[in-house]
Amino acid sequence: MQRLLVDEAGEGQRLDNFLLRLLKGVPKTHVYRVIRSGEVRVNKGRASADTRLALGDEVRVPPVRVAERAADAAPAPAREFPVLFEDDHLLAIDKPAGVAVHGGSGVSFGVIEQLRRARPQAKFLELVHRLDKETSGILLLAKKRSALTALQDQFRARDTGKTYAALVLGAWPAALKVIDVALHKYLDASGERRVRTVGPESEDGRRSISLVKIVQRFEAYTLLDVTIKTGRTHQIRVHLADAGHPIVGDDKYGDFSLNKQLARGEGLQGLRFDRMFLHARRLAFDHPASGDRIELHAPLPAECVTLLTRLSEPH
Repeated sequence: MQRLLVDEAGEGQRLDNFLLRLLKGVPKTHVYRVIRSGEVRVNKGRASADTRLALGDEVRVPPVRVAERAADAAPAPAREFPVLFEDDHLLAIDKPAGVAVHGGSGVSFGVIEQLRRARPQAKFLELVHRLDKETSGILLLAKKRSALTALQDQFRARDTGKTYAALVLGAWPAALKVIDVALHKYLDASGERRVRTVGPESEDGRRSISLVKIVQRFEAYTLLDVTIKTGRTHQIRVHLADAGHPIVGDDKYGDFSLNKQLARGEGLQGLRFDRMFLHARRLAFDHPASGDRIELHAPLPAECVTLLTRLSEPH
C-alpha cells in the first residue's frame, strides 16, 4: 500500500490524472477500476475520478502491478533547448524540427521527457500546448500547476496570438487572406492520424480559421505568415494544402515528389532541404501570475534562412 502526500506538482489535479501519471504502465481501465471500487482513498475517504486534489492531501493507493519496462527502452537523454523566456512560472523554448514534444506513438521520448531528465530538481514541468514533430519554433511549458491551468484556459479561449512562418509551393493568391474551413480528424488505413477538410454542414467538422499574409514571393514559392484563430490538429498544413499550395517539405499533405527533389538538392544548386518549412515564430499571451502581456519571437532556423537566400538568388 502506498501513501502519497500531494505536492505542488499534484495540486489541483484530478485524481484519475494524478494516478495515471504516477502509475505509468498500469492500464487505464485498472486505474479507474480501483478508484470505483473505493480502494483508492483521499484523506482516508472514498473519492471519485474527478476529485480535485489539494496541497497536502494524503492519497492511499493499493498495490498494483506495473508493466515491465522493455529491456531495450533506454531512458530519455537529458537535453536542454534554446530558452526564449523563463521565470518561476513558465519556460518557453525554441523547439527544433524533427523532435516530438512527448513520447508515444512509436516515439520513445520527446522534449518534455528530455527536459525533465535535464532538470531533476524541477518539481513540476508540463507542456502547455503542442507542436507537430516536424514543426519548429516556440513551445511553452509550465513550471507550476497554477500557470498550466491559467495558460491552457487562454489557449482554449483563443486569447493567445500564434503566428507561423510557412513556405508554400506556387504563387499564393493575394485575395486569399482568411481561410474558414472546417476540419475533421480520422485514422488512415495504416492507423495514422490524418485531417481533412469538410463542408460547413458536416457534423464531423470543427470550425477552423487561419489568417494568411504574404511576406515574400519567389519564382515558384511564397513565404507566408499564418496566424491561427483556432488550434486544430494539422490546421495550417491542411488549410494551405487544400488551397492548392502545400507547405514545402510536408510529408503528410505536401507534394511528395518535390519534397524528394529538395531533400536531394535538385534544382537548388545542390542545397538540400529535408524538413517541413513551418515555424512557430511568434506567441503572445498574458503572464499567468502578473497578467502582463508577453510577446515572444523565435528567429527562423538557419536551414530555412539558407533556403530563402538561395531562392532569392538569380537563376
